[in-house]
This record gives sequence, C-alpha cells and structure tokens, in this order.
Amino acid sequence: MDYAAEALKLHAQQHGKIEIGTKFVVNNEDDLAVAYTPGVAAVSMAIAGDTTKSYEMTNRGNQVAIISDGSAVLGLGDIGPEGAMPVMEGKALLFKKLAGVDAFPLCIGTKDPEEITNFVKNLVPSFAGINLEDIAAPGCFYIEDQLSDIGIPVFHDDQHGTAIVTLAGLINALKVAGKDTSSRVVVSGSGAGGIASAKLLYDYGFKNIVLIDSKGIVSSNRTDLNSFKQQALEFTNKENMDGSCSDAMKGSDIFVGLSLGGIVSQEMVSSMNTDPIIFAMANPTPEIMPSEALEAGARVVGTGRSDFPNQINNSLAFPGIFRGLLDAKAPAVTTSIKIAASKAIASLITEPSEDLIIPSTLDERVVPVVSAAVRSA
Repeated sequence: MDYAAEALKLHAQQHGKIEIGTKFVVNNEDDLAVAYTPGVAAVSMAIAGDTTKSYEMTNRGNQVAIISDGSAVLGLGDIGPEGAMPVMEGKALLFKKLAGVDAFPLCIGTKDPEEITNFVKNLVPSFAGINLEDIAAPGCFYIEDQLSDIGIPVFHDDQHGTAIVTLAGLINALKVAGKDTSSRVVVSGSGAGGIASAKLLYDYGFKNIVLIDSKGIVSSNRTDLNSFKQQALEFTNKENMDGSCSDAMKGSDIFVGLSLGGIVSQEMVSSMNTDPIIFAMANPTPEIMPSEALEAGARVVGTGRSDFPNQINNSLAFPGIFRGLLDAKAPAVTTSIKIAASKAIASLITEPSEDLIIPSTLDERVVPVVSAAVRSA
C-alpha cells in the first residue's frame, strides 16, 4: 500500500481525523434550559465558588491540550504550526482510541519559549494536563522547566515519552543479551529525546552513559556546549572521554540512536562488546538498518518503525500515562512515575526474545497496565 497517497486521500475526504462529540441530548426547550440557559448559570456559580468542581461538572478532568509550534516534527523538522496539525490530530486520535482521553491539538504561531510558556499557563483553567509536542531544543527544556509547578502535569512527549519506551525496551533487551545496568550505553543525539533518555537511564541505574552530538562525544573539554549539554555532564561521560561516535561505541554494550539515519556502520557495531543491543530509532531511516546490525553481531535490534520487530514508539507510553495522571489528579510528572511506566510496559513481555522485547502500540493491555502503575506511583 502507498501510505502517503492513501493518507493524502483520506485526510482530504474526512477533513482531518477528529471532531467534537456531545454528552447531552437536546431535543426540546427543557433540554436546552438544562444544558444551556438558564440552568447552566447554577453550574457556573457552583464552580465560581469552588473551582475544583470544574473537574466534576465539566469535561476538564478528561481534557489534555497538545501544544506544538511545529518546530521539530519527527522526521520532518521545522514545518510550522499548520504543517504540524495533522500529526497532532493523529496524537489526539490515539489519546481517545487507546485511553479515552479528550485531547485538543493547539498548534500555535510562535516559537518564542516565553510566549509559549505564558500561553500554556493561561490554558490551565480548561485542562487537566498538558502534552508538549515537537518543540525544538533547547527551547523545549526551558518551557518545561517554567511549567513544572502550574498545578497540572506537563509532559513533553519527545523527551519523556521517548525516554520511557527506550527504558522499557532496554529492561527486556538486557535479559535477552545477558547484560545489566553496569553496561556502557552510548546515546547518539543530544536533543530533547537524547538528553531525557540518558537521564532516565541514569535514574534507573545505568551509570556508564556517553552522550553524542553532531560534533562527537559531549565532554567537559569542549567549549561549544549549551547549558543543557553542560548539565547532562552531571550524569554522563564520567570518564570524560573525547572523540567521535565511533570512538564511543568501541567496547560499549548498548547504542541508543535518536539522531540521524545511516550514521552507524557495521564496523562500529562489530567494535562493541559481545551481544550488543542496538536501538536505531531515527525515522524514517534508522542509524543502521536492522539486517546490517544483526550481520555485524548485534543481539537485539529495535527501531522506531512498525515494519521491523521491536518498534520503540512513544504511543506505548503517553495514552496510559495521561490516563493515570488524570485519574489520580496528579499535579506533576515525577521520575518515579516515568520509571513505573517503563516497568509496566516491559512487564507485558513475559518471555523476551530477540524479536520481542516490547509490546505493540495496539496491544489492549498497555493502557490499563501503564495507567495503574502511574496511579500507584
């Protein structure tokens, strides 16, 4: 099937993927008086007297805003807010289908981190959660930091969704490859997903992590690091290595690719320790194709694509995470919540193998298990 042609046809026919439904039936004047005026005035006054009742008397408690400026859409780059809308509609569709969450795509016409921050703060009375999406680094780090205490959870999926599913896959890949958290991990890509993944792996127990950017190993000897890469040195490259991605991969056990397609050679995989784990998650072209990585000695290979085994995709995380956050009325997303979600996803594969370390996005067990773990955490 030509997915591009089919997508163009269907999106034009349907005018997008989502619409608003209703809970009340309005067939007569009495129905109208209860749903709208004059009856609704009593509801408004009740909420005005106690704003927490907005969670009970409106749909707020089940509403999430998907916020994007379209500056870093996966595989497409900076395509602007209008170009990002189909992606955000798709995310809203998955929120509803998989977790029953009503998500509203809000693609906004500014890339100014301060303006985005203020915009989100002003949305708080209408939503119970915020999903930041496809906002370029380093602005996304600043935005999330500024929104950390607004009273409702803020989750940047490109950072934390990526980190959660990466950890979930590694939990089971370690079992297959006979490795543990003492393994040396190379994370290629020091944007939102790369830094967040390195941090969550560190928090889980991996202590030997090397971060790579387009200029090589992120080390304290470099003078061109932004403040976020400098902060990442607090939990990466403890030996202060220098060099290229190739240098970092020699003698390593795990490669996590969140960077560019085709940057890893078979020689680089062969230089790793025995039975290495390769997560080549660049889309649509992985850092190395799975067949090439396996030929070079990889024991477990995962990608971001659905046409290869072990698809490591954020959609395994965000529906269940937000279902749990909303049900618990959680004010924020903590490290313990993220690790609990990773463990929950990994737990669904009871007998991991080279071709099965993580469940499918459409596995109906995922959302209930993840949301329960989030509520507990």
